[in-house]
This record gives sequence, structure tokens and C-alpha cells, in this order.
Amino acid sequence: MDSPISAIIITLNESKNISECIDSLRWCREIIVVDSGSTDDTVARARDAGARVHITEDWPGFGVQKNRALALATQPWILSIDADERVSPALAREIQMAIAENNRFDAYAVPRLSSYCGQYMRHGGWYPDVIVRLFRRGKARFSDALVHESVQVQGTIGRLHHHLYHESFHDLEQVLVKLNVYSTSGAQMMLRDNRSSGVLTALVHGWWTFIRCYVLKLGFLDGRLGYVLAMSNAHGAYYRYLKLWLINKKRSQEKQG
Repeated sequence: MDSPISAIIITLNESKNISECIDSLRWCREIIVVDSGSTDDTVARARDAGARVHITEDWPGFGVQKNRALALATQPWILSIDADERVSPALAREIQMAIAENNRFDAYAVPRLSSYCGQYMRHGGWYPDVIVRLFRRGKARFSDALVHESVQVQGTIGRLHHHLYHESFHDLEQVLVKLNVYSTSGAQMMLRDNRSSGVLTALVHGWWTFIRCYVLKLGFLDGRLGYVLAMSNAHGAYYRYLKLWLINKKRSQEKQG
């Protein structure tokens, strides 16, 4: 029997992921996909899988786009999931039991287990990655962040125990593409907050990110890929602050010229 849940997903060129993602949500009463102009067959696959698809012509950032999907939901409960995530059967049962038997909480956080180049990472700050993904409609919204948005809950938050699986990076090529996109969005967010940076600032943040991920968060216990992950995180931080510096530098030159 289906559960009174609207599963919401935002997509852009997720042909490789969307069908499997929706398959893990068959127990939800409603599945909504908001697509921001995919050029592959993401939309067709989502519709064939039974999702209700809404297409937008712009990209306002992750937070705003997810709030658009939230506005389309009709069920009492909302489950926010990314196209590269999968709800395990055990987590699906736990969610159904939580909303059927426990009315104490307005939202629930779940532990997310993410893969990196074919390996599930259990250290380096990637696990346990506890995030709010299930909440009552009307009790939460997404922050307006361009990237790394969060669910802002007005009420109580419980915690579930079974995994949400995150097939985040299939290969290093995908890591590099997302590193570029996320570092640009991160720089734009800091610019919006009137932050400043410099080359030394970028170097320090990159170095500290590596130390925190690989040493303090025990990334070395994930073996060689733990090192690769720590390095990619360090590069992401470095380029985020470097891009901010270059943007501010360009703006300053334009004002002087």
C-alpha cells in the first residue's frame, strides 16, 4: 500500500540515475520531478517511470528549485531525494512506520552513505552524513542557497536509522565536473555575503580542508580513495576561495577603469 508521501526530485541530465531513483520510491503516493532543461532523456524516463514532471526554463539554484518542487506537492508528508540517491527497502519500511505510528516529530533526519569512484566512504566527514529529508508539508522549507541547501524545519526533528544510499561520484571525471560547478556556486554565495579572499586565503582553506578530511575525520581509514577524496575536497575549497578573489579583483578593476 502506498504512503501519503510526496517524493520530490530536481533534475538536470540525470538519465543514468532517474529510473533507479524512482524505482526506489514506488511506495510513495506521489513522485514529482522538477527538471531544469535536460538535454538527454531524463524527462521521458521520469514520465515513463510514473513521475509527474514539471519543466522550468531557468536555474535559480538548488534551494529555490527544491522549493518549487515543494510547492507542487499535495501529500501530508514530503520526502526530498536527489536523482543519484536510493531509498533502501529497510529505510522505506522505517519511514512508513514512522509516519504511521509516531506523531511526535515534524521532520526526520536520515543517515546517508555516499559512494566515491565506486567505494562507499565511511570516514573523511562523509559518514554518518545525517540530513533532514522527510518532513510534514507546511513545517519546513529549503534555504535559498545556490548549492548545499538545507531543510529549515519549524518543529521537532527525529532520527531514522537505515541508510539513504548516495551514488554520488561514479568516476574522477564526474568529480572534476562537480568540483568546478560547486566551487563556482560557492564563490557566488560568498560574494553575495560580501566575503573577500586572496591567494593565501585560498591556500590555507585548501590545506585545512585536506587535514580535516584526511586526518581529523579519519579519511585515511578509507584507503587510497580516502586520500583522493581528501585531495578533491581540498581542491574544491581552494578553487572556491580563489574564484572569489578573482571575481572581486575583476570588479575592482572595472570600477577603476
